[in-house]
Amino acid sequence: MATIKIQELSIVGCSHCAATKKILEGEIKSSFPKVEIEYIDMLSEKGQKMVVEYGVMSSPGIIVNNELFSVGGLDKDKLIEKIKSLT
Repeated sequence: MATIKIQELSIVGCSHCAATKKILEGEIKSSFPKVEIEYIDMLSEKGQKMVVEYGVMSSPGIIVNNELFSVGGLDKDKLIEKIKSLT
């Protein structure tokens, strides 16, 4: 299985970000242990660069293998489909 990298761009206090993190930490990590997950604060220097690069207008921004996947929330089923398509 090729390595799949998921990056979550989020901000502290964002309820959608917290819900997304629960999905990533719980269901995604347990179902796909080889998936790498990185959490990035949108307000950090790296986060700001990524916000501009990917055009993230609301949090969380989800990037899968350097491609913008979703903003403003996460559809778990669509993410699982995407991961399966990359394996």
